[in-house]
Amino acid sequence: MSKKTDKDKPNGGGTIALNKRARHEYHFEQKFEAGLSLQGWELKSIRAGRANLTDGYAVVLHGELFLVGAQITPLIQASTHVVANDRRSRKLLLHRHEIDELIGRVQRDGYTLIPTALYWKGNKVKMELALARGKQSHDKREVSKERDWNREKQRVMRQHNKDA
Repeated sequence: MSKKTDKDKPNGGGTIALNKRARHEYHFEQKFEAGLSLQGWELKSIRAGRANLTDGYAVVLHGELFLVGAQITPLIQASTHVVANDRRSRKLLLHRHEIDELIGRVQRDGYTLIPTALYWKGNKVKMELALARGKQSHDKREVSKERDWNREKQRVMRQHNKDA
């Protein structure tokens, strides 16, 4: 029996990297799907699973969006002929109306653009980009208390159902 791979899945889906810390640090308002302008060695490194979105964010330059701070570690065998910069700025590919909306929300309303996931869509690499507002420390504590309460509630309900 053969192992299932990303190519066996319908439409070639598969998560490459997640930014788990972002959910703890920010409130997400809206999510967008963006393409990435990548070089050949970056694509090979992404296929090998060497992408990290933790410190990444999107910035507006000259009416375009760029991903800054995300790390794609180069493979030794794939980047021998190029000087590889693992934290270079990468252009985000969106429709013009989406870019205009995001620029307005970031500059006018004070939102931040945070990458939350990197995944395959067909044979293309796509990024989930969230329009986010930073959480304050009391918000983080509140979310933590609510999560603990829900966990405790589920435990009590399971115990109650088992006894009945």
